[in-house]
Amino acid sequence: MRAVQFSAVNQLVLAEVPAPSPAPGEAVVTLRAAALNHRDVWIKLGQYAGLKYPCIPGSDGAGVVTAVGAGVESTWIGREVIINASFGWGADERAQGADFSILGLPRDGTLAEQIAVPVAQLAPKPAHLSWREAAALPLAGLTAYRALFSRARLQPGERILLSGIGGGVALFALQFAVAHGAEAWVTSCSDDKLARAVALGARGGFNYTVPGWAKTAGQTPGLFDVIVDSAGGDGFEGMLDAAAPGGRVVFFGATRGNPPVLPLRKVFWRQLSLLGTTMGSPEDWVAMTVFVSRHQIAPVVSGVFPLTDAADAFALMERGGQFGKIVLEM
Repeated sequence: MRAVQFSAVNQLVLAEVPAPSPAPGEAVVTLRAAALNHRDVWIKLGQYAGLKYPCIPGSDGAGVVTAVGAGVESTWIGREVIINASFGWGADERAQGADFSILGLPRDGTLAEQIAVPVAQLAPKPAHLSWREAAALPLAGLTAYRALFSRARLQPGERILLSGIGGGVALFALQFAVAHGAEAWVTSCSDDKLARAVALGARGGFNYTVPGWAKTAGQTPGLFDVIVDSAGGDGFEGMLDAAAPGGRVVFFGATRGNPPVLPLRKVFWRQLSLLGTTMGSPEDWVAMTVFVSRHQIAPVVSGVFPLTDAADAFALMERGGQFGKIVLEM
């Protein structure tokens, strides 16, 4: 079968590799579509822990079950499914355990024509989604759901600020917040992306390259009950400035590195809660898929490429040109 492989740092090839065979408890999914995440770019660039070569990246995928291993009912064959990329969470809902991993490293991922995974990682493809949309859902949708609901406990009517709109998780967080009845606002360095977010239901947005944006946001519309950030870096203090007393600041990444300073006086004086989060538990996964189906949420797909053009798909993500998920079709 064909698969995207990283043969070394920044070396992407389309290779012929053996088709997978299902182990006991596993199913083989013939993939119809897969989607990229920033994690795949970091692996490509050699900026991720536990690197090994060659490896098949990819955490998101949707397809049809075409074979099953011992102990798996044959009725699985022919089912249309999406794949939960969160493996080995553990028994504690509060945080992942020592055996936690994400599909795509160290285990071979979804940028291939087929993949074998434990059947427990599969869920029915939401009926209202196309293959492209279904492939775009798993990792970013799960991350956004846990950030908003399991960690921040977002309530209808609360005001929420989502940083870096245009990325997959931020867009899911926007769609989920709007569907939940929250008042959503966004940030970006692109006025075009701000306008596109408004078309998806955001009340408005702020260009974070404009000096004093956080002060402006705090005045109109007012300070925020919940803030979701994945960048960190120099801009993190601005996020704290925009938080309401008693607010919750949730972060799931540090694409701009660690903040140069953490202003503790602002944190304790405003009674702020800083909440780290990543991916999600099996309980979060089930709740997310139910939420998406109930509210008929369709992922925003920014670009679609054939598997043979995977290098072009990665280039788009690396230059930050996407608004939504980047999908590869098999």
